[in-house]
Amino acid sequence: MNNIAFIDWQNLHLWTKSEWWSINFNKFRIYLSDKYKIKKAYYFIWYVQDENNRLYTKLQESWFIVVFKKQQLLMETSKKWNIDSDLIFHVMSKLLDEPDGFEKILLVSWDWDFKILVDYLIKKQRFLKILFPNKKYASSLYNDLMNTNFDYLKNIKHYILN
Repeated sequence: MNNIAFIDWQNLHLWTKSEWWSINFNKFRIYLSDKYKIKKAYYFIWYVQDENNRLYTKLQESWFIVVFKKQQLLMETSKKWNIDSDLIFHVMSKLLDEPDGFEKILLVSWDWDFKILVDYLIKKQRFLKILFPNKKYASSLYNDLMNTNFDYLKNIKHYILN
Protein backbone atom coordinates (compact mmCIF):
# COMPACT_ATOMS: atom_id res chain seq x y z
CA MET A 1 0.00 0.00 0.00
CA ASN A 2 1.06 3.54 -0.69
CA ASN A 3 -0.86 5.91 1.59
CA ILE A 4 -0.15 9.52 2.48
CA ALA A 5 -0.80 11.50 5.66
CA PHE A 6 -1.64 15.15 6.20
CA ILE A 7 -1.04 16.49 9.69
CA ASP A 8 -2.49 19.71 11.09
CA TRP A 9 0.27 20.81 13.46
CA GLN A 10 -1.79 23.51 15.14
CA ASN A 11 -4.45 21.02 16.29
CA LEU A 12 -1.90 18.39 17.24
CA HIS A 13 0.36 20.83 19.09
CA LEU A 14 -2.43 22.53 21.05
CA TRP A 15 -3.81 19.24 22.23
CA THR A 16 -0.51 17.60 23.14
CA LYS A 17 0.53 20.76 24.95
CA SER A 18 -2.69 20.72 27.01
CA GLU A 19 -2.02 17.07 27.93
CA TRP A 20 1.68 17.70 28.69
CA TRP A 21 2.67 15.19 26.02
CA SER A 22 5.98 15.22 24.26
CA ILE A 23 5.66 13.42 20.95
CA ASN A 24 8.70 11.61 19.68
CA PHE A 25 8.50 12.48 15.98
CA ASN A 26 10.65 9.53 14.95
CA LYS A 27 8.34 7.10 16.77
CA PHE A 28 5.26 8.86 15.38
CA ARG A 29 6.55 8.62 11.81
CA ILE A 30 7.48 4.95 12.24
CA TYR A 31 4.04 4.25 13.72
CA LEU A 32 2.34 5.89 10.73
CA SER A 33 4.48 3.84 8.35
CA ASP A 34 4.01 0.53 10.13
CA LYS A 35 0.34 0.81 11.07
CA TYR A 36 -1.09 2.73 8.10
CA LYS A 37 1.51 2.12 5.37
CA ILE A 38 2.17 5.86 5.08
CA LYS A 39 4.87 6.51 2.47
CA LYS A 40 4.74 10.32 2.66
CA ALA A 41 3.63 12.37 5.66
CA TYR A 42 3.01 16.08 5.12
CA TYR A 43 3.28 18.15 8.27
CA PHE A 44 1.57 21.54 7.97
CA ILE A 45 3.07 24.07 10.35
CA TRP A 46 3.43 27.81 10.57
CA TYR A 47 6.81 29.33 9.93
CA VAL A 48 8.29 31.67 12.49
CA GLN A 49 11.83 32.65 11.53
CA ASP A 50 14.45 31.56 14.10
CA GLU A 51 11.81 30.68 16.69
CA ASN A 52 11.10 27.01 15.91
CA ASN A 53 14.21 25.95 14.00
CA ARG A 54 14.88 22.99 16.31
CA LEU A 55 11.34 21.72 15.80
CA TYR A 56 11.56 22.11 12.01
CA THR A 57 14.84 20.18 11.99
CA LYS A 58 13.40 17.40 14.18
CA LEU A 59 10.44 17.00 11.85
CA GLN A 60 12.62 16.82 8.76
CA GLU A 61 15.02 14.37 10.40
CA SER A 62 12.00 12.19 11.21
CA TRP A 63 11.06 12.01 7.51
CA PHE A 64 8.12 14.39 7.62
CA ILE A 65 7.65 16.62 4.61
CA VAL A 66 7.27 20.01 6.26
CA VAL A 67 4.88 22.42 4.56
CA PHE A 68 5.29 25.90 5.98
CA LYS A 69 2.60 28.50 6.35
CA LYS A 70 4.18 31.92 6.54
CA GLN A 71 2.07 34.51 8.29
CA GLN A 72 1.77 38.03 6.96
CA LEU A 73 3.46 40.68 9.08
CA LEU A 74 0.20 42.51 9.66
CA MET A 75 -1.32 39.37 11.16
CA GLU A 76 1.45 38.35 13.53
CA THR A 77 -0.67 38.93 16.61
CA SER A 78 -3.50 36.76 15.30
CA LYS A 79 -3.83 33.26 16.74
CA LYS A 80 -5.40 31.80 13.59
CA TRP A 81 -2.85 30.84 10.98
CA ASN A 82 -5.34 29.13 8.66
CA ILE A 83 -3.27 26.06 7.98
CA ASP A 84 -6.53 24.28 7.17
CA SER A 85 -7.00 25.84 3.75
CA ASP A 86 -3.41 25.02 2.74
CA LEU A 87 -3.82 21.42 3.87
CA ILE A 88 -7.11 21.01 1.98
CA PHE A 89 -5.55 22.55 -1.13
CA HIS A 90 -2.62 20.10 -0.98
CA VAL A 91 -4.95 17.12 -0.57
CA MET A 92 -7.04 18.20 -3.54
CA SER A 93 -3.97 18.87 -5.67
CA LYS A 94 -2.71 15.34 -4.90
CA LEU A 95 -6.07 13.96 -6.02
CA LEU A 96 -5.97 15.95 -9.25
CA ASP A 97 -2.28 15.95 -10.13
CA GLU A 98 -1.19 12.55 -8.82
CA PRO A 99 -4.29 10.33 -8.70
CA ASP A 100 -2.23 7.19 -9.23
CA GLY A 101 0.61 8.25 -6.91
CA PHE A 102 -1.08 6.99 -3.73
CA GLU A 103 -3.99 4.88 -2.56
CA LYS A 104 -5.59 6.56 0.47
CA ILE A 105 -5.27 9.59 2.71
CA LEU A 106 -4.95 9.75 6.48
CA LEU A 107 -5.60 13.00 8.38
CA VAL A 108 -4.37 13.98 11.83
CA SER A 109 -6.61 16.68 13.29
CA TRP A 110 -9.76 17.18 15.29
CA ASP A 111 -10.89 20.18 13.31
CA TRP A 112 -14.44 20.22 11.97
CA ASP A 113 -13.18 22.27 8.99
CA PHE A 114 -12.06 19.02 7.39
CA LYS A 115 -15.47 17.31 7.50
CA ILE A 116 -16.39 18.22 3.93
CA LEU A 117 -13.00 16.93 2.76
CA VAL A 118 -13.45 13.69 4.69
CA ASP A 119 -16.90 13.18 3.18
CA TYR A 120 -15.49 13.75 -0.31
CA LEU A 121 -12.58 11.36 0.23
CA ILE A 122 -14.97 8.68 1.52
CA LYS A 123 -17.19 9.16 -1.53
CA LYS A 124 -14.15 8.77 -3.81
CA GLN A 125 -12.90 5.77 -1.79
CA ARG A 126 -9.63 7.57 -1.06
CA PHE A 127 -10.09 8.01 2.71
CA LEU A 128 -8.09 5.87 5.11
CA LYS A 129 -8.68 7.34 8.55
CA ILE A 130 -8.69 10.45 10.70
CA LEU A 131 -6.72 10.46 13.95
CA PHE A 132 -8.30 12.57 16.67
CA PRO A 133 -6.50 13.39 19.93
CA ASN A 134 -9.29 11.80 21.99
CA LYS A 135 -13.07 11.51 22.06
CA LYS A 136 -13.47 14.80 23.92
CA TYR A 137 -11.73 16.74 21.13
CA ALA A 138 -13.36 15.04 18.15
CA SER A 139 -15.93 17.31 16.53
CA SER A 140 -19.48 15.98 16.79
CA LEU A 141 -19.75 16.51 13.03
CA TYR A 142 -17.77 13.30 12.67
CA ASN A 143 -20.30 11.22 14.62
CA ASP A 144 -21.50 9.60 11.38
CA LEU A 145 -18.08 8.05 10.68
CA MET A 146 -17.80 4.32 11.07
CA ASN A 147 -15.43 3.14 13.82
CA THR A 148 -13.00 1.92 11.17
CA ASN A 149 -12.62 5.48 9.83
CA PHE A 150 -11.11 7.03 12.95
CA ASP A 151 -8.89 6.39 15.91
CA TYR A 152 -7.68 8.39 18.89
CA LEU A 153 -4.08 9.39 19.48
CA LYS A 154 -4.69 8.76 23.15
CA ASN A 155 -5.02 5.06 22.26
CA ILE A 156 -1.55 5.00 20.72
CA LYS A 157 0.33 7.35 23.03
CA HIS A 158 2.55 4.54 24.36
CA TYR A 159 3.89 4.15 20.78
CA ILE A 160 4.60 7.80 20.05
CA LEU A 161 5.68 9.56 23.25
CA ASN A 162 9.25 10.26 24.39
